[in-house]
Amino acid sequence: MRCPFCHQAENKVVDSREALEGAVIRRRRECDGCQRRFTTYERVEELMPQVVKKDGRREAFDREKLLSGLKKACEKRPVSSEQLQAVVDDIERNLQGEGEREITSRELGEEVMKRLQSLDEVAYVRFASVYRSFRDIAEFMSELKDLLDEQATAARGPARRTRG
Repeated sequence: MRCPFCHQAENKVVDSREALEGAVIRRRRECDGCQRRFTTYERVEELMPQVVKKDGRREAFDREKLLSGLKKACEKRPVSSEQLQAVVDDIERNLQGEGEREITSRELGEEVMKRLQSLDEVAYVRFASVYRSFRDIAEFMSELKDLLDEQATAARGPARRTRG
């Protein structure tokens, strides 16, 4: 493991502990060269499905690419890195559990949007605007209207009794 600061390959593990209910080992390392500390995570490599792109190309599922997209959508929003990691972990776990060899980028994108909608609506709209590549402002406004309608319905909740 190369040091992210000075890129030297020699370092030592100063602390190890389980994370994510034993699914990951968190290791705190110290570089022998610059003496700075950094954290690495070790997880079992699982066979993840291939992602089938819109144009038919296939590429390996990339956890970091998914996390990067979530981070861009959540930029300057009150969403923590831990929440984003949890979303990616959950999506990854679900994909592994399904055991499918392929998933379309559309299915993956819809799953991400579902998670973002409950996490942060602004991030959801940001992600949807890029992911769905709206053809014009009318499509974009229609999506916003649907989101607002869902919010209004949720806010009303079950009918309330009034005191008389």
